[in-house]
Amino acid sequence: MIWLTWRQHRRQALFTLAGLAVLAAFIVPTGLAMRHDYTRLGLAGCGSGGPGGACGPNMQEFSSTYGSLVFVSVLMLVVPLLVGVFWGAPVIAREVEQGTHRMIWTQGISRRRWALVKIGLLGGTVTVLATLYGLGMAWWYVPLAHIDTRQNRFTEVFFDMQGVVPIGYTLLAVALGILISTMLPKALPAMAVTLAGFIAVRFTLAFFARPRYMTPASADYPVQGGSVGPAQGWVLSSSVHRADGTFVMSGAIKCPPNNACAPELGLRPGAYNHQVFHPADRFWAFQWIETGICLALAALLVWYAVHRIRRIG
Repeated sequence: MIWLTWRQHRRQALFTLAGLAVLAAFIVPTGLAMRHDYTRLGLAGCGSGGPGGACGPNMQEFSSTYGSLVFVSVLMLVVPLLVGVFWGAPVIAREVEQGTHRMIWTQGISRRRWALVKIGLLGGTVTVLATLYGLGMAWWYVPLAHIDTRQNRFTEVFFDMQGVVPIGYTLLAVALGILISTMLPKALPAMAVTLAGFIAVRFTLAFFARPRYMTPASADYPVQGGSVGPAQGWVLSSSVHRADGTFVMSGAIKCPPNNACAPELGLRPGAYNHQVFHPADRFWAFQWIETGICLALAALLVWYAVHRIRRIG
């Protein structure tokens, strides 16, 4: 079984390794260059109230040099999807499409054993590759996160491409592809449905489930001379209120101390910004929660796929 699995998937494995080699050839030199300039310009303390005078010009220099890489990083989000489409979707569909499943499943090995061994080998390989990808991208992306002050560790790009989440997403994509391949007898339609299904699942987790993993915290910040929110936290909503709690508007306002602030809004001393947010220290908790959800869904999909394989004619 191990040799057969290698023979069937060696082309995918070699293409994947070649892709990782190309990715490494890009992120290693650019990552080293970014970190060198990040240290040289003294930007480490800029996001936390560090040296104020040099932060503006130095951050502008860093941004003008490496800002375009932020858009490149968005392309990296498709890696787990591509693995699911090209590794998971053809597993069963290709066998049924070519008719080779009739020969394989009559060679003294049960369908259940064949499926578990094959899926286990593919899953183990994908886990190793996804781990390398997640660690590498986490290392590469850290300096880029400081280019835009709105960036924090919970934003979709930053959160989804580093830590342990890429492992969960990649295994989920492969499991979804395997299940779809048991439903559609042709590889290309299975790949297309896997593509659409994974995008839908990922969108649901990122925009609907993730904000609800934990009960959000809330805090009030004075409009005059106060902060406008938690540093590097994930602000879910913000609103401006008068001193008696009356809602004024959505968003946040920050005014100089003891100065009139937006008189057209009727703001007087005591007005405050009310914000609902997730603190920055919840990043790893959210990473593990979302990875756990992905792994649980992947296990459920694999179980159902094995159940369906036993009933394919």
